[in-house]
Amino acid sequence: MTELLFYDDSYLHDFDAAIVAVDKKQGRLRVALDRTAFYPCGGGQPNDNGWLTVDGLRLSVDKVKREGGQIWHALGGMKGASVRIAPRQHVRCELDWARRYTLMRTHTAMHILCGVVWRDYGASVTGGDMKLGAGRMDFEFAAMSAELVAKIERSCNVEIAAARPVITRILPREEAFEIPDLIRTKINLLPKQIKEVRTVELKGLDLQADGGTHTANTSEVGSMRVVKYQSKGAINKRIYVEIGQPEA
Repeated sequence: MTELLFYDDSYLHDFDAAIVAVDKKQGRLRVALDRTAFYPCGGGQPNDNGWLTVDGLRLSVDKVKREGGQIWHALGGMKGASVRIAPRQHVRCELDWARRYTLMRTHTAMHILCGVVWRDYGASVTGGDMKLGAGRMDFEFAAMSAELVAKIERSCNVEIAAARPVITRILPREEAFEIPDLIRTKINLLPKQIKEVRTVELKGLDLQADGGTHTANTSEVGSMRVVKYQSKGAINKRIYVEIGQPEA
């Protein structure tokens, strides 16, 4: 099992690890490590990118995927290189921090949007996705208007300015599911075999089960702007948002 360093410290962006397995997937060499701060693609959040230095050679990492209990890192920059890559080798790892931090800010913004819509309108989430600096969420709304989304945008920016602490915890499944409204999606997507649940709380606004990376405070998001909204069905409305840069 890979030790997931990003669960405990989302601001960790360089670390040492050891290779535990090597294989090829679709012609790409990839390695599994005993510990990693690279977030794998999942839960709507894209994977981290970065670099691994092994045997004196700095190799790029552009795809990170969870398979079973391991996190696999696909390596690039090996063309024409002579490098030994094998289990038990120690490697130096570095995240593309600009990318990771933008994803953290974006993910936190999506929680703010979800928290505001749930608190003010009681609307469940029916879908969502995110990329660098932008994302979309689908909600169970019967109707939506420019006036409504403008109000939602204002409320989200109030919550960003409120500088709410963001707190993560890992709880036994039974304890976690005693928390009212922990699962905000229309369908509970947590598999039954998951025995521990990681929760992310925006103090005073939002509390959800979530495995992604987030900022320590809502103010780090900077600002949020609703760039588009559309109907995706009778009671399914989609909101697209982008984030601005935080103040220096």
